Formats: sequence, structure tokens, C-alpha cells
Amino acid sequence: MPHSSGAGCSCPPGVPSMPDSGETPQDSRQDASVGTTQENLGTSSLTDRQTLSKESLSHAFEHSSVAKAKDAQLEYPGEALWTTQADGRVRLRVDPSCSQLPYTVHRMFYEALDKYGDLNALGFKRQGKWEHISYSQYYLLARKAAKGFLKLGLERAHSVAILSFNSPEWFFSAVGTVFAGGIVTGIYTTSSPEACQYIAYDCCANIIMVDTQKQLEKILKIWKNLPHLKAVVIYGEPPPKKMANVYTMEEFMELGNEQPEEALDTIINAQQPNQCCVLVYTSGTTGNPKGVMLSQDNITWTARYGSQAGDIQPAEVLQEVVVSYLPLSHIAAQIYDLWTGIQWGAQVCFAEPDALKGSLVNTLREVEPTSHMGVPRVWEKIMERIQEVAAQSGFIRRKMLLWAMSVTLEQNLSCPGSDLKPFTTRLADYLVLAKVRQALGFAKCQKSFYGAAPMTAETQHFFLGLNIRLYAGYGLSETSGPHFMSSHHNYRLYSSGKVVPGCRMKLLNQDEDGTGEICLWGRTIFMGYLNKEDKTREAIDADGWLHTGDTGRLDADGFLYITGRLKELIITAGGENVPPVPIEEAVKMELPIISNAMLIGDQRKFLSMLLTLKCTLDPDTSEPTNNLTEQALEFCQRVGSKATTVSEIVEKKDEAVYQAIEDGIQRVNLNAAARPYHIQKWAILERDFSISGGELGPTMKLKRLIVLDKYKDIIDSFYQEQNK
Repeated sequence: MPHSSGAGCSCPPGVPSMPDSGETPQDSRQDASVGTTQENLGTSSLTDRQTLSKESLSHAFEHSSVAKAKDAQLEYPGEALWTTQADGRVRLRVDPSCSQLPYTVHRMFYEALDKYGDLNALGFKRQGKWEHISYSQYYLLARKAAKGFLKLGLERAHSVAILSFNSPEWFFSAVGTVFAGGIVTGIYTTSSPEACQYIAYDCCANIIMVDTQKQLEKILKIWKNLPHLKAVVIYGEPPPKKMANVYTMEEFMELGNEQPEEALDTIINAQQPNQCCVLVYTSGTTGNPKGVMLSQDNITWTARYGSQAGDIQPAEVLQEVVVSYLPLSHIAAQIYDLWTGIQWGAQVCFAEPDALKGSLVNTLREVEPTSHMGVPRVWEKIMERIQEVAAQSGFIRRKMLLWAMSVTLEQNLSCPGSDLKPFTTRLADYLVLAKVRQALGFAKCQKSFYGAAPMTAETQHFFLGLNIRLYAGYGLSETSGPHFMSSHHNYRLYSSGKVVPGCRMKLLNQDEDGTGEICLWGRTIFMGYLNKEDKTREAIDADGWLHTGDTGRLDADGFLYITGRLKELIITAGGENVPPVPIEEAVKMELPIISNAMLIGDQRKFLSMLLTLKCTLDPDTSEPTNNLTEQALEFCQRVGSKATTVSEIVEKKDEAVYQAIEDGIQRVNLNAAARPYHIQKWAILERDFSISGGELGPTMKLKRLIVLDKYKDIIDSFYQEQNK
């Protein structure tokens, strides 16, 4: 049985019904200034070097110096490898293959101060100008936030939920939460009030941080159903009116001055690496999200050794510069931006909230990151933008780009491990590609990563043509992020890299091709799902191995190739096991007009497929429009169609496009292993998949069950005709 030191926060088992949206807490406090908080912070709390003086830093260090020595001597009790209680402790997976000494988040930060205290830690834009916070200031802001949380009544093993876009406030609030003995819980900014309520209730949030009035309104609607919620702090905009227990960031940070440093240090010194400090809620494709509990050791070990496997450099060698823009409620961004940044002294610069609507490239140009991470859809959008610009360029420019990318791709595919480039390739890079990378903001970028979802071969080839290798990683929220990593020294096209040194993996129930379920072990493995013992037992077996539900294979050199998910495996009525992802990828590779392809056929007599076409996104909403992308237009012109919109093709069943797609699918069928793997029917949908449409999750993963339900009538029509 799992060991728990207590019952955790005593939330009742069921989530109550939704509140009356008109109810809001009434004001019971005296008036105080509610000016725009970011402006106040921009001139006081965040960058005021007099407020964050050397004296205050020395004072904090004096009180905290005990923590470092004590942390090294701690023993880590805990009888089992997992728990489902917020205040539970676990046995850490320390063994001869992974013998590094466990340590806390505070110790990680404290040691970083010795080396990086004067370096810029956080960069942010205020009124069009970049400002910076040093690591010394960052540490003091985190301590001040921690004392503010304690003053507001943060209880041990209860949460501070953060519902906001990436910002310095997100970072020092997160670190401050851990310092204060709480648990950081990110909530996606796109979440509905109902989704916010589920997470805030499940994690027993005492305090919620928001950055806009829109996010504040969500919390006000549900507050009466959150029995543990004591306060809300808003920092991006002032609250619309004075309300009880709603604070501006300036007011909140001032509260921290009322708490003695000694009280905070007592809490810090009592912390152990096998206690929970982060909750990441899986977006899930079915049911309510699960709260993935990550320990302090999960965070500090992965921040150090997971990033080393990706060749992230310590600031003594090269200060890494990264742009933070992906949701911090997702483990990939949180471990890469926040915790790895502290471990190695990186400078993290924050993009604007509209980054994914077009402003990201501007930030990249200004910051010039040394490493960059994006989910596949981000890289695809960059690719589509380059293709659009190229299509509008003059004949000579376009031909030059195509020539440069062609010779570079050929070199990178034929000699992937060689740094010695032929003269033609070096000339192409100097004359053309270096300028393209500079225009993208990647002039200094040495490492480009992707993860969280599969990437098409087309996208990988496109960036290889620009001389940008995209390094894949593989992991889950349940592995604190990366368990496999690629780097300059460990790279193989289409693979997810090699297992992070110190971690282990095995493939369960392998077939004749060596494909099996990926099972993982190591210091990255999570503590358990909060309040969900049955789900935890499903995920972690009796020997402590995490069963991912993903299928994959290893090559002779230990590179991992993901082939799909067990739950996604299609079992036809004839009993054939068909992994959908390879077939879907083959269709997208064969037909560059296709944006999304989803294979259907579970318990059916044959395979069918739903297709969507590549269309532009609305710059304000990021919603799919009716207009085809440049690449889709080129495809139409090549096959003899004059269509410029999705509706023209779908409503009129454009003969040229439909025939070209049918021909492409037949070519995919010719390469299939056997007839049961053939796609026999297909349909083009009127709208591309999107997050708002429900077909994609926050990291652009396909929600197959949602798609099956949403387009049930179309799918049934494939098979009804067969039955007639």
C-alpha cells in the first residue's frame, strides 16, 4: 500500500454544481491604490534595485544558509514509490544507475545564486522597452511572494493556482509557492469557468493568481463553490472594483513584509525532496483531467539531468537565452522555461500574450534565443509563413531559396552526422539560409526542440533544408517532462532520441517488429495522481514501472521511435491490429494540401479516413479560416484547380482536387503491408481541426474520441453504404 503521512487537504469527494454567475464576494477592506499592477511592478517591486538591495539579499542568505547544509543530510522516508495524497511522501528511485543526491527546489535556487546572482534571469517588456531582473532579485521576489502567500493563509500541501500567461509574476509566484510549502498548479488560460472550478477544487487552491479581468471573472463566478479559496491576486490589470480578498500584486507583495524571514526559513528547512511541489493537470482526451503530482526531486533532478541530455549549457560556459511563450501549465514549458532556467542560470525572456497569433517572431528577433522549443504546430506555422513569403517574392529570390534549401536538405539527409559541409552547401547557407534564420530570430539558436505531439516528415525536412535540426524529446507529465532526449551528439531523424542517462526503459509485449508498450523508470517518474488511487495503480505497476500507454521500438543504437498509443490502436472487425499514426503521416506526406488526417476502422469492416485542408488562421483568434494556405493553393494549381477556399473544394466537390487526393491515397495503399491496411473511403471536412472546435487539445494533440463523436454521421455514412 502507498504510504501517506496524512490525509492531505480534506476536499469532499464530489464537485458541487455550478454557482450563480452573478454572485461575487463583496468588499470588506479599506480602499487602497489599484493602479495598473504591471506598471507599479515595473517601477517598484520588479526592478527597483534599492528595494532589492544587497543588504536585503544578505539578510535573506543569512537566514537561509542553514537550508543548504541541512538539505544534504536529510533522509527520505516513504515506504512506497507512490502516493495519492497531497501531503504524502514517496520512496525516491535512488539506485546505482541514478545515485545523485536528492535536493530541494530551494537548494537548487540557492546554489544558483552563488554562481549566477548578478546575471539577468528574467526579461520582460514594459511600454515597448526590455527590462531585466537578476537572479538575486528573482530570489528575493520569490521569498517575498512566499511570505505573502503565508500571510494570506496558504496551508502546507495546498495549492496556489496560476491562471495567467507567462510572465515574471508567474515565475516568482511559482517559486514562492514552493518556498512557502505549497504546491504550484497551473491552469490553462483558455479554460472555462467549469474547468477552472474542477482543478481549483481538486487541488484545494488557497490562492489563485490571475493576470486579467477576464480571468478574474471566471474565478468570481465559481468562488462560492471553492471552500479552500481564501484570496485572488490580479496583476496584469486592476480589478474592476474593490472586492474582499482580491488583491493587486503590489498589495500582495506588501503583505509579505509583515511576515518574518525566520518563519519562512523554518518552513523551507523542513522541506524534503520526496514531497510534492508541483501539480500538472493532464488535458486528457476523456473524462476530467488528472492531477499529476511531482516531487521536489522530480523537478530538481529533471531540471539538471534531463536538460544536460539536451545539451543545455550552464551560464559559466554560455548563458542560454530562451523565449517563454508556451503554456506553463504544461510540463514541457514549465520544466524547460522555469526550472531548468534556475538550474543553469539561463535568461528567460517573456513573449507577448498574443505570441501564437503572430507576435512571437518579433520577440524572437529582438531576443535572439540560443535554444528554442515549440510544439509541432508552432514549427508548422513558421514553415507556412516562410512559404507564404516565398510565394510572394520575386522569381529569382524564390528560386534562390528553393535551390539553397534543396542542396542543404540533400546534405543533411545524406550525411546527418557530419559537420564538414561541401562548398555548395556552405555557399547556400551564407548567401540565403543564414539570412532566413536571422529574419526568424534564430541567428544565434544552436538547439531547436520539439515535443508533446508527433511531427510530420514534411516539417522536419523543411527545417533541415533551412539548416535547422529539430531535436525531439519524449516524455509525459508523469515523467516530469523529458525521459528521452535528442541533441547534437544524439540525433537520428524521426526518432525521439535516447533515454536520459540515469533513467531506464523497457518495451512490454513486443511484436515481431520489436514494437511494444513503452514502460519507464527513474527519478523523473511522478508521485501519483492526486486523489485517484485507481488511476495511479493503472499507471504504475507493482514493481514501480510507469506504463505509458504509448507504443514504440528501439533501433540497434538505442534510439526510440514512437509508433502510436495502445488506446489508439484500431482493431478491425476482421481482427487486424492497425496503428493509425503511420498511415495518417503517410497520407499527409503524400498530399501536402492535407492538414489533419484521422484514420477510422475500430470494429469496422474496413478503414476510412477524415481529412481537413490546410487553411490560414485568423490573426486575432487563431481560428481556422476558409482561405487555403499558399502551399494548398500551389497544390490546387498543380492539379488544375482554381479553388482558393476550403468551401469551394468541399461544397462543389472540386473534381481536380478530389481526384488528386484519391490518387494520393491509392499510392499510400500501394505501400501498405496488406489489404486490411488500405483506406477504402474518405471525406474532406468543411473546417480544419482546432482547440476551440474541440478536436485538438492545448498542445495540439488529436482528441480522437471527440472527433468520432462530432463527425459520427459522416463516419456512419461510410459503412451504411457498405451494408445496403
